[in-house]
Amino acid sequence: MATVTNRADYWEKARESGFDLSWLEQLKENIQGETTNEFSENNTGRVEGSIPRGNVPQFGAYTFRTKKDIWAHNLTKLYQEFVTRQWSSATDIPWETIEPLPDDIEAAECQLATFFAQVEFVASDVPGRFISTMSPDYHEVRLVLLAQVMDESRHLDVFRKRALANGGGLMRMIDTVSDVVGGSTDNAREFTELSSRLHITGEGNVLTLFRLGELMAYNEAEKAIYRRCAQDEARHVAIGVLHLRYMNECNPERREEIHSYLDEGESRQSSGAGGENPAARNVLTSEALAVLLGGGKDKTDEGQKILMAIRQRQTKEYFQRLKSAGFDDRITNGRVNPALLEVYNPN
Repeated sequence: MATVTNRADYWEKARESGFDLSWLEQLKENIQGETTNEFSENNTGRVEGSIPRGNVPQFGAYTFRTKKDIWAHNLTKLYQEFVTRQWSSATDIPWETIEPLPDDIEAAECQLATFFAQVEFVASDVPGRFISTMSPDYHEVRLVLLAQVMDESRHLDVFRKRALANGGGLMRMIDTVSDVVGGSTDNAREFTELSSRLHITGEGNVLTLFRLGELMAYNEAEKAIYRRCAQDEARHVAIGVLHLRYMNECNPERREEIHSYLDEGESRQSSGAGGENPAARNVLTSEALAVLLGGGKDKTDEGQKILMAIRQRQTKEYFQRLKSAGFDDRITNGRVNPALLEVYNPN
């Protein structure tokens, strides 16, 4: 190639040789905010917003390729909160503050920690299997679910450590692992079914317990665990509220279907069936809570009174979630489970 004396000649010679920078212009075309595609044709694993190639195999048989089946507004902001508020069970919990406790208190604490470890295992395991079934074009949903899996895994770790930290050890698991959060979450066939049961009902019940964790904490380590887990759990609940709000706006024909998921969740919430609400009637964990809240196995009557107040708080916060998501007509039209109304408005 002849010597080039100026930049214009250089680029002209480069183009004649096949050098092409037209792809730079595509940057302007692909800078975008929230996903807008209502249906995804992407079966190649291509990252949303990137430029497609014609020679890539169609290897992704994604189950969820329609936006209105999985979407929620403000997921990007929620994800940013996820990533900026991570913490470590190794360095952010003052484990050195745990001192020997009476045997009945320690046993109750270990039983509750075992329950929470089991809860958090399910709460990470079940959403995890939905992530790879969603089109990459809806990466925002994938990101918040991945962040939830990270949070729940950390919760599993921290409660397991608490059970082992003071010489007690892990105790008995509850009877039904697959039903441990929100009722039949492991059998959920699609995302809205999962989210209605897991995020709205199950995670919400656990969030109330975490928020009130200092009532049953006996040292600074346990207080820190509950505070940090509560801030995480609030984000998980937000996933469900934002999704149902979007469904109510963009997919109203599915309202009755969603109501049926909430029917089941409320039934389990009020009865404690499957163990997803230890503040209800699940024997192992409700007895452990009564011991911790009362201050010993000889003070469980007082603990049960506090536990009833917690159940009322759970119900109140559940009703608030329904209102925020646009499903508070359950309350006004009498569809909500009567047992929850009885808890909310005791005689």
